[in-house]
Amino acid sequence: MIESAEKGGSLVTADIANSYNREVFAVPGRPIDTYSKGCNNLIKSQNAYLLNSAADLIYMLNWDLGNKAAKPVQKQLFINLEGDEQTLYNFLQKRGKAQLDTIALNCGFPTFKTAGILLNLELKGAVRPLPGKLFEVI
Repeated sequence: MIESAEKGGSLVTADIANSYNREVFAVPGRPIDTYSKGCNNLIKSQNAYLLNSAADLIYMLNWDLGNKAAKPVQKQLFINLEGDEQTLYNFLQKRGKAQLDTIALNCGFPTFKTAGILLNLELKGAVRPLPGKLFEVI
């Protein structure tokens, strides 16, 4: 929001934003209007970009999202798993949801190794963590 207090022909908020290299925009007003004086001076002194419409803001901030097509997200059908990963994955498929300690105990791995394997499976998109140290197959 632009402040109404002026400082040397420009607004204080705009001066601070410019000092932090932030983009400043101003909507022009009537030249004879006292309340438009600050915004008009910012535009005139090139301390703010002229903003006539929302399209100007989209253009200046390079937010043109119309050209970018959304990529559909599809679950990977075949995941390449190594020996220990396959063991954990098979256990979780049979069990559904299980806690980290339960997985480690039933698969015969130390907890630290199980946590590492589960992280790899998570990064491959095969399992997901749930609250309470629970894991499930996606």
